[in-house]
Amino acid sequence: MPTLTLESEPMAIGIAFSEDLFRVSLDDGREPSVPLAWFPRLLHGKPEQRRHWELIGLGQGIHWPELDEDISVAGILAGRGDQTRARRAAG
Repeated sequence: MPTLTLESEPMAIGIAFSEDLFRVSLDDGREPSVPLAWFPRLLHGKPEQRRHWELIGLGQGIHWPELDEDISVAGILAGRGDQTRARRAAG
């Protein structure tokens, strides 16, 4: 089965929030939406804390300093939610 090989990984260039999701604008034109429920720190954070984000790794990820949350573009595109919950449950 053939697989898709990207010449470069898509990078985040912007974030927008609605009441129950956030949308990541990528440099290739896509805008995947992610349920806030996948990321409890974002879900329970205040709107002003959610709005205070910064790109990391030239857009490979997003960091929310006030919420101590880091989310990678690769994880969003793969459909992965908060990976720390799985580690906490196993530990």
